[in-house]
Amino acid sequence: MSLDELKIGHFYSNGAYGRTWGVRQLAEIAADSETGEAVVRFRGIAGTCRRKKGHCSPAEFARWAKYQVALVENDWKRVGGDAPSSAESPAV
Repeated sequence: MSLDELKIGHFYSNGAYGRTWGVRQLAEIAADSETGEAVVRFRGIAGTCRRKKGHCSPAEFARWAKYQVALVENDWKRVGGDAPSSAESPAV
């Protein structure tokens, strides 16, 4: 993902499969008190990240985050128009 696509409060997945899959919520982007450089703070929500908090540079978070997700009922779904619509589906 690009840095421009990241939004505070939204959820992101690393797009991995199996045990390495994870979902994080971007909590804030702030300046580090010692260096003055931007730092992302996040909360682990599901998968390997669950119940963990962490921080990294915005570039590291953007590399980790493959796409935005949202919780739909009990399942994390990718946000966006990646699934073909009925108009794009081939006729049977």
